[in-house]
Amino acid sequence: MSTLHNSDSASTSVHHPDSTTETTNRPPLLLRGPELAGLPPAVWLVGAAVLLAAALTDHLPTSLLSGFAITMVTGGLLMWIGKQVPVLRDCGLPTILCTFVPAVLLFAGAFPQTAEGVVSGFVEDGGFLDFLVITIIAGSILGMPRTLLLRAGPRFAVPLLGCLTLTFLIAGAVGSLLGFGFVQAILLVAAPIMAGGLGIGAVPMSEMYAGATGGNPDAFMGQLMSAVVVANILCIVIAGVYNGLGRREKQLFVGFDGHGQLMRAQRRDIGHDTAPGRNKATYTALGQGLLIAGLLFVLGELLGGLLPVLHPYAWTIIAAAIVKIAGLLPRHLEEASTSWGAMVTQLFVPALLVAVSLTYIDIADVLTSLSSPLFLVLTAVTVLSATLTSGLLGWLVKFHFVEAAITPGLVMADTGGSGDVAVLSAANRMHLMPFAALTNRLGGAVVLFVTSMIAPLLATPL
Repeated sequence: MSTLHNSDSASTSVHHPDSTTETTNRPPLLLRGPELAGLPPAVWLVGAAVLLAAALTDHLPTSLLSGFAITMVTGGLLMWIGKQVPVLRDCGLPTILCTFVPAVLLFAGAFPQTAEGVVSGFVEDGGFLDFLVITIIAGSILGMPRTLLLRAGPRFAVPLLGCLTLTFLIAGAVGSLLGFGFVQAILLVAAPIMAGGLGIGAVPMSEMYAGATGGNPDAFMGQLMSAVVVANILCIVIAGVYNGLGRREKQLFVGFDGHGQLMRAQRRDIGHDTAPGRNKATYTALGQGLLIAGLLFVLGELLGGLLPVLHPYAWTIIAAAIVKIAGLLPRHLEEASTSWGAMVTQLFVPALLVAVSLTYIDIADVLTSLSSPLFLVLTAVTVLSATLTSGLLGWLVKFHFVEAAITPGLVMADTGGSGDVAVLSAANRMHLMPFAALTNRLGGAVVLFVTSMIAPLLATPL
């Protein structure tokens, strides 16, 4: 879509011999200036005023259109603000603002409750998260070189499983040294963080721990959820730092940063890796990409229902990979999927971050967690261990350190699907979404299995 924008800009800058005509073609003064969510400031202000008036008078309709309007208008402003700050804008500040400012405003009572209700329904009932994540997965896998998929897939198990094992051991050892307890550090901090989301982490773990200790799930839920939320903040910040380091002229060491490429490829047939490129797409192609993403989503849900051993997201990834490897789609349909994914990524990621902030982030829980220094230390140790061990193990199997440190490292320690979007957005590597989703679903299942095996030790702590 950036290509279309550039061509539009070029067409408006053509020199006309008649200066009067050139002046006449310029937009009115009120429509000039930096764009917010793709709108001139004056148009954005009018739109924001309309939304605010509708929310305050309880006339805000509950619909997908309202959800898109609220989140895109809010996200557009926060992204613009973040991009005005030198240095920090390259370290994920726009993503951080979109992820946490709406939650802070809601906590402070400065965000209309009516608008928050519409956005929550937009995410939970309207399936906005599925819409964006599946679209990116389909576009990334179908646009990925077939050889890369065959070579990177099996190797990905090394940093994934190695990262989990080492992070658990390191967190447990630090917990033991600090008097928190080896088992407690693993089960109450590292496990929920590394489970890849609340749905497969904090929620089922609280039930497990309650059963093992004879207590109540609510006694564990607060701490487990706080660990996940605080870890997610650290993951976003570290992802932004990686992105900032990538803008340096010199690499810290050979194979440090692939600038979006996962593998340190030497062969010409995989040299382009997964890094996004420019493309021109017709409206028909975008519609085809939407349809293919929708069909893959339904197929994943179908297989997940029939074979619940894997999450539907994992089945969607497997199905897309089979389609790509077997060449079941014509090239132009693969390109259509990639174009649709690129457009959705460009337009809707800030909106999703705002939606997730309003729906899932509770600032009260975050503030409670920040009051415990020991808890913060263990959380930081877990996240740093995850990203550094993953990066190192990935580097050993010919991945670039930064890309492997982000996925599976950071995306294993974030809040799952919504956290993946925030982390990959801060790192400017949204095209790694298929690997991120696979990390969460398969890695999360491994974490839950291991946790269920050692949960009884909570009753007899080591």
